[in-house]
Amino acid sequence: MKLEGYYSSGDFAKKAHITKKTIRYYDEHNILRPSYVNENGARFYNDEDFARLQQILFLKYLGFSLDDIKEMTLKNTDSDFMSESLHMQMGLVDERIEQMELMRQALDDAAKIIDRGEHVDWSHMLELVNVNEMEQKLKKQYRDASNISARISLHKEYSKNPVSWFNWLFEKCALECGANVLEIGCGDASLWTQNIEKIPENISVTLTDISYGMIKDATRNIGEDDKRFTYEIMDAHRLYKLDDSFDVVIANHVLFYCDDLDMVCREIKRVLKPGGTFICSTYSSRHMKEISELVKGFDDRIELSAGHLYERFGKENGKQILGKYFKNVEWNQYEDELFVPTAEPVVEYVLSCHGNQNRYIVDRYKEFVSYVKQKTDNGFYITKDAGVFIAY
Repeated sequence: MKLEGYYSSGDFAKKAHITKKTIRYYDEHNILRPSYVNENGARFYNDEDFARLQQILFLKYLGFSLDDIKEMTLKNTDSDFMSESLHMQMGLVDERIEQMELMRQALDDAAKIIDRGEHVDWSHMLELVNVNEMEQKLKKQYRDASNISARISLHKEYSKNPVSWFNWLFEKCALECGANVLEIGCGDASLWTQNIEKIPENISVTLTDISYGMIKDATRNIGEDDKRFTYEIMDAHRLYKLDDSFDVVIANHVLFYCDDLDMVCREIKRVLKPGGTFICSTYSSRHMKEISELVKGFDDRIELSAGHLYERFGKENGKQILGKYFKNVEWNQYEDELFVPTAEPVVEYVLSCHGNQNRYIVDRYKEFVSYVKQKTDNGFYITKDAGVFIAY
């Protein structure tokens, strides 16, 4: 029987120019499940399934494994997500083009060396073009960009405070003309792109992150033509900068990820000019607690982070930690809460977290979505308890 708006598995395979065997494989391995299965077990797919299939095939073409794709394509294919996803994939294409250009240049150099009758240092060539390393960086870039985007989106769309987090944080930085600024763990540069009109012209901002992918995203988002910004891959534990270099150092939700907080604080204190300001954000044990309670109700083995990050550096203990290095430490509270009217943003947020959730959700995705929909049927309130320490 023909269902309006649906394709049989055979028609679906023909539409995508792939085999029915591939469709069955994706179904059996929970990579792409049909939207409808009738009482006889016949499987039917719709246009949303087709959009997701195109994403799967595109990521496969880019070299991602099916295990990677399985995690990367869990989210629903609404228009906002698809637009966001396509922009991220364009970034992946740009990245791959850069990699291929590097590879071409290396091969060209090797050919010229051989033509001159000289010996090629192949170990050096492998350092220049390490395909495996490139692939790992590409995958991490996609995951980092996707995850950060999902977390930012939840706060941006559903915060009750009309002043966004990044606008509020920028105001707390109180940047002046001529300032020399360092941001540690800049991510995709949202702090700057969301305040681009407010940034003084006569200012120097060094954006750093330990993630190669995040630095690439930051560079693309701001644009290489903005001479106020420079970009560097850098570990917060070892800031390769001279003593007394910066008027302001910013660490937005970064310190609780650092392995050695004392080393990081010493480095920050070292590179700050006398009288300089350190601005670092964090949250308390109450922050987003409803999300943790929600996923525990689905499966009590789920942990949304590797540990309770606020215990490492949070609202409760941050002043004591910073007080060892700065005479004055002040807490500034960001007054806010979230009200999310539908389940989808909550699902995306959960999937974007740093914990073990995908281990328990990936094979029960539809069950998890149904569970979240039930729990958020009348909307979903989420506590926010975050702010910044200003130390000097």
